Amino acid sequence: MNISHVLKRFPKKRPILSKAIKNIYAKQYKENRNGGSPASSLAQKLEAWMHKKVATASPKQQLSFCDTLEIGAGTLNQLPFEFKKGNYDFIEPLDFLYLDSPYIKNTRNSFSDISNIPSSTLYSRIISIAVLEHVEDLPNLIEKCIEHMNEGGVFACGIPSEGGLLWGLAWRLSTGLEFRIRTGLDYSELMRYEHLNDADEIEHLLRYYFRDVEVCRFGFGMHFSLYTYIECRNPKRTKTICLTEVN
Repeated sequence: MNISHVLKRFPKKRPILSKAIKNIYAKQYKENRNGGSPASSLAQKLEAWMHKKVATASPKQQLSFCDTLEIGAGTLNQLPFEFKKGNYDFIEPLDFLYLDSPYIKNTRNSFSDISNIPSSTLYSRIISIAVLEHVEDLPNLIEKCIEHMNEGGVFACGIPSEGGLLWGLAWRLSTGLEFRIRTGLDYSELMRYEHLNDADEIEHLLRYYFRDVEVCRFGFGMHFSLYTYIECRNPKRTKTICLTEVN
């Protein structure tokens, strides 16, 4: 995959949702995040693999006190897996997801967008779980994350193996089928709206912006895995450096 071709795809634009899907969107979104149906409950159990992998991500220098920023924290369901001492900030534009969370007391600051974080605020860990596949302008988000990373910090993410055979079959035969039976609507419309980026694109972008990238999959390879974990260090600090390397 040519990185210049990948970069030209961004920013992406979400398709328009049908009225029927739009009417149940907020309820469906929170239900999925909370495991409110049998299929989403099973998905959450499997997704624990991503949460556990991300929780192990540590900066290059082992610190007793380590500030963390989570991107797209949703219902704050990463916090039960976290064990590191330090301040925990998070980004989540949909406040209805976390306002009644019992874990909010364990956080410091919440932001609706990464642009709201003061430029002087730096983190040793920047993490995300099942978020990067949703982002319309992913290169811009990664650049902003790098601006907020301490020297020696780590950027770690868990993502679905979107674009792979097993992942596609898994959601169609579980959440997708359950959604069709329950609502009579096509879950693939929601997936096209939500999952703008596939796992290959995300990995290529992270390799473009970071010098040290490690990839681990829940399964075997891209097509026979459900989830992918990517841990990144040693960022290429400026856009100019990155563009020079591509050219």
